[in-house]
Amino acid sequence: MVKPAGVLGLTVFCLAAVVSADASEARYGNFSVAVYCRAQEVREMKDPAWLESRWDLIARQVKIDKVYIETHRDMILVDEATIAKARKFFESRGIRTAGGITLTVNERNRFQTFCYTNPEHRARVRRIAEHTARLFDEVILDDFFFTNCKCESCIAAKKDRGWTEFRLGLMEEAARDLVIGPARAVNPRVKLVIKYPNWYEHYQGLGYNLEAEPPIFDAVYTGTETRDPVMTQQHLQQYQSYLIFRYLENVKPGGNGGGWVDTAGIRSLDRYAEQLWLTLFAKAPEITLFDLRQLLDPVHESLRSAWQGSGTSFDFDAMMQSDRQPGAVTTPRTTMARAAGYTFEKVDAFLGKLGRPVGVKSYKPYHSTGEDFLHNFLGMIGVPMDIQPEFPSDAPTVFLSESAGLDATITAKIQTQLQKGKTVVITSGLLRALQGKGIEDIVELEHTGMKAAVGEFVVGWSGGHRSRMPILIPQIKYLTNDSWEEISGLAGGIGYPLLHQVDYAEGRLYVLTIPENFGDLYGLPVAVLDGIRATLSKDLGIRLEGPSQVSLIAYDNGTFIVESFLPEAADVTVVVDRAAERLRDLVAGEAIPARKRQRRIGRTREIVDNVFDVRIKPHSYRVFEIE
Repeated sequence: MVKPAGVLGLTVFCLAAVVSADASEARYGNFSVAVYCRAQEVREMKDPAWLESRWDLIARQVKIDKVYIETHRDMILVDEATIAKARKFFESRGIRTAGGITLTVNERNRFQTFCYTNPEHRARVRRIAEHTARLFDEVILDDFFFTNCKCESCIAAKKDRGWTEFRLGLMEEAARDLVIGPARAVNPRVKLVIKYPNWYEHYQGLGYNLEAEPPIFDAVYTGTETRDPVMTQQHLQQYQSYLIFRYLENVKPGGNGGGWVDTAGIRSLDRYAEQLWLTLFAKAPEITLFDLRQLLDPVHESLRSAWQGSGTSFDFDAMMQSDRQPGAVTTPRTTMARAAGYTFEKVDAFLGKLGRPVGVKSYKPYHSTGEDFLHNFLGMIGVPMDIQPEFPSDAPTVFLSESAGLDATITAKIQTQLQKGKTVVITSGLLRALQGKGIEDIVELEHTGMKAAVGEFVVGWSGGHRSRMPILIPQIKYLTNDSWEEISGLAGGIGYPLLHQVDYAEGRLYVLTIPENFGDLYGLPVAVLDGIRATLSKDLGIRLEGPSQVSLIAYDNGTFIVESFLPEAADVTVVVDRAAERLRDLVAGEAIPARKRQRRIGRTREIVDNVFDVRIKPHSYRVFEIE
């Protein structure tokens, strides 16, 4: 029977109102949340009952705005009819949909990717792009759009080029001719997003072209998963979940769509939560949870760590209790989705009060390597870092690791900064790379190639600071009175520079000696760490003093976060350069009064710092505003 127009209109209006209400209810205030669904699960979505039972469990535990529906992975291409059913299901619930593509042949075979010199593979990639673009106006490439193929065809095509050079050119061409061109030919409206993985130091070796790809894609996306820093093969430091998003935001300003976290490789539930909240502290507008299958994993007691107790940022019992439905006869199992939802609810309460992230600017040229992932270790000792793909000539302090040596003009850039009266901090690795390339025009320092195992340190004229164990450092040789040791490491009665200072023109150059094992930065005495932080962070107006593995995340509006990755409570001192009466804890509401502390600069100048004593519980954060 045909309904009268008025009744039909009312029905449509009511349906729209329901969908709108559901969508509104499903949103957090300061970010959106997406779930990625692999092709293996999307295939099953042809059965509405299969999808409904699983989705209802997830949606009860975390608020979802968007779903990425994957069309291809591991040679599985999901048919159009199944995709249509899945889209209808989600959109009827007010959830936006987008397409996803993973260009793997066999992910379990050491992430076997397509061969982009193989005509059959190239044709298949083109068909996948066309198929997906016909179905969606937004498509994201999961982070397998690289090549690790060394077949005879690739060897022949490479010719006498290095693998990095060959793959950079090959994948740029594949992006244009096999993905972007074909997709836009069938759907001119399609928004194409390339997601980059967490191993940013090594992108170029597998063909990820961070210089050429972001301009031709509509947006980028960031893999912010760091997992367990010790047991997993990559050994990525926790701070990277924050830093890598900021780095890719600098690569494509305003075009970094979000951060992406999975549940893999964690030994306790707070390690999963840390990845989520650090992504949001970096001001990601969207966070994607990978994936539908993982979110359904039940939360076991084995994921509780000793410090997940009352008052910590991730309270295991509070999370479990928050999943209990009042008056319910039975409660569905608590899953990883609830761990995400609990984390999001806590962060959303204060995230809107934070400004734009700021940090010590560091130049990392495109396609560069050297002292890989070092910036994250510095972040873990409390130095806020901000990696830039172009030289930040406007910054009052610039930090340069060995990777900056790829720029053939880097010595001239350093010299220019110093002549402008600015500060440049270089690492011992960069000093070694620049020897014989003009650095001698600034200072005659020598990276000798020899090493020393130091265990005692002198900071200024203060000695007796000991590390927990000997730390192996490179030996830097200098000319007495031409430059000065600010911090020294001692071994057998002999000292070696750990932080060295050079005056040049109106500026100041520092050389920071990096231990052979970057993790030994965590073992440096507190006085040494304080000296490094004071030098690197001097232009931020705020710095930390205290143990390592406590990070500072600063914003441009006087707010900041102190995050501890330690398994025990930590006492730190926050030093604020400007006038400040108190810190206001934006979560607890507590006010911490300032105390005044005088310190001498040079022989005659004294300044007064505003310092605040802060205690942080294990694996927790505290959020403050300076008043």
